[in-house]
Amino acid sequence: MNPTTTALRAGWSRGLIELRQSLTNGGDLFNHCFWPVLMLATLFFLRDVSFGQSGFMLGTLVLPSILGMNAAMAMVTMSQLLTADREDGTLLRAKAIPNGMLTYLVGKIIAVSGSLVVDLAIFLIPGLFIISGLAAGSPGSWLTLIGLLALALVATLPVGAVLGSVFTSTRSQGLLTLPILGMIAISGVFYPITSTPEWLQWVAQVFPIYWLGLGMRSALLPDGAVSVEIGESWRYLETVGVLGAWAVLGLVVAPIVLRRMARRESGSTVAERRERALRRVG
Repeated sequence: MNPTTTALRAGWSRGLIELRQSLTNGGDLFNHCFWPVLMLATLFFLRDVSFGQSGFMLGTLVLPSILGMNAAMAMVTMSQLLTADREDGTLLRAKAIPNGMLTYLVGKIIAVSGSLVVDLAIFLIPGLFIISGLAAGSPGSWLTLIGLLALALVATLPVGAVLGSVFTSTRSQGLLTLPILGMIAISGVFYPITSTPEWLQWVAQVFPIYWLGLGMRSALLPDGAVSVEIGESWRYLETVGVLGAWAVLGLVVAPIVLRRMARRESGSTVAERRERALRRVG
């Protein structure tokens, strides 16, 4: 059998095992439920708040935006897992096995993608009962949702792998939190972006969180809701173009960065990181 095929199959099996473990382990299961439940509570309090004179409830506009935000967060999850495995030596062990890095990366992609789908389902299914005014009954809406989710994974997971290669410890990886929160704040997730200054709108449109939110809104909101968007348009081509550009950038840069990172990994660097971590704990 082709070694690459063997590595892909092993990665698929590894990813499914990691996903199953995260859904059966008490701590991981709590993490799966915590943020979706927190966002559902936010929606509950926004369900009767109207947005200006648009005739739409803020909760109706926010639900698909949160879906887009959560899809983008796969980037952060990938970064966190890669950094943690680099710090504890898991990546070094994978490097020592023929095609081990390929198996490792495929496994992480499967595990992160599966976890994201579970988290979105935990949020979306109850959300459909809490929030009214959504146009989620047509097959076209769900096809758009599925297609956009697939594009989101391609656009964000490679970027997450790059970020995970940059940071050498989980502590330093935490530096991502503030920039990510800043992107969420300006991307129209919890309030339509047209209510922010124009220069801030341009900044938000550089990053994928805004476009994922816009794409989810185009799939789940009625046609009239487009009136609160920039240019009163769902901008389908622009959404695919920007997310596609992020996907190409990540797919080009990620293999280069990951190869360089893997070459620098050694037993001495892992031991040094563990020693620093123990000093911090002490």
